[in-house]
Amino acid sequence: MPLHLYHLIAFLVSAIVVLWSTPVVKTIGLRSGHVDRPNERKVHQQPIVRLGGVSIFAGTLAALLIVWALGGFTGLSLEDRGDIVGVALGSVCFFCIGLADDLFSLSPFSRLLMQGGIATLAWGLGVRIDFLSVPFDGLIQVGVLSLPITIVWLVGMANAINWIDGLDGLAAGVSGIAAVVMLITTLFMEQPAAALMAAALAGGALGFLRYNFNPAQIFMGDGGAYFMGFTLAGVGVIGLVKTTAVTSVLLPYLILAVPIVDMSAVIISRICQGKSPFFADKRHLHHRLLNAGISQRLTVLFIYSLTLWVGSLALAFSGFPSGEAYAMGATMLLAYVGWQVWRKTKLRQ
Repeated sequence: MPLHLYHLIAFLVSAIVVLWSTPVVKTIGLRSGHVDRPNERKVHQQPIVRLGGVSIFAGTLAALLIVWALGGFTGLSLEDRGDIVGVALGSVCFFCIGLADDLFSLSPFSRLLMQGGIATLAWGLGVRIDFLSVPFDGLIQVGVLSLPITIVWLVGMANAINWIDGLDGLAAGVSGIAAVVMLITTLFMEQPAAALMAAALAGGALGFLRYNFNPAQIFMGDGGAYFMGFTLAGVGVIGLVKTTAVTSVLLPYLILAVPIVDMSAVIISRICQGKSPFFADKRHLHHRLLNAGISQRLTVLFIYSLTLWVGSLALAFSGFPSGEAYAMGATMLLAYVGWQVWRKTKLRQ
């Protein structure tokens, strides 16, 4: 069987499992009372089940197991298989941390401590950043800084996806778009192991949108957000950062620029006002757009278009065929949605 066919199977199996299992998880969540209740910081007006991450996790895992059973891993090198194991184990552990928080409400410090430990384990299994790209100076080896840099990247991205999960369909859509772009770029860069992970995650995230887009029937919770964030970060490391090309090293940071910039801006803003970086508030981009009078759906679509735009820039930057044309199309889409946002803001004034 052609290797690319396994990637298609991974995508489809993950999406189908998520579409089938999400209503089941929703029913269980309602019966057990594990719902996200409205408060002054949240947008939804009624209790909604917050265990949807179980479906995304199950779909992604089922896809990888089926591809393995079909022999999809036999064509991979021993190093590639080890990379998949490292990312998969880390993803499972991050999912468990998030699920425990959804069920028992863990403290921020305990979550961060466990996340750091799991990221360290993943680094030991080979999911590590050994190179950084320095403007006008090419690549540099980070040496002993590999461990702290890798931990910051893996833990930071898991929390960045969790932090943008504030509107119906936002985190799932952003993650799905980023996973599709990573799938394309890793295939183009001839990194089939990372592409399998990206394909499975993309199918799960986009399938979940069937129930999570506005008006949402279910939320992914911390379990789903941590799982998707860590997996995206891990795929970026084993599929792109591990190569020695300057362009490849930069790609994951560009693909995930929207949650990275949003989280960084919020942390800086909180620190400048003398507050804890973990203090929950309404400083995120989606909160600011809502406060400006933009509807939930248009806010989410605008952030989708931003994510698609930076992803298209990554495709063009990687040398992907017709990447410039895709970037131009995404730029036009972003301009149109941005104009709609500007028009709605003006009408409100």
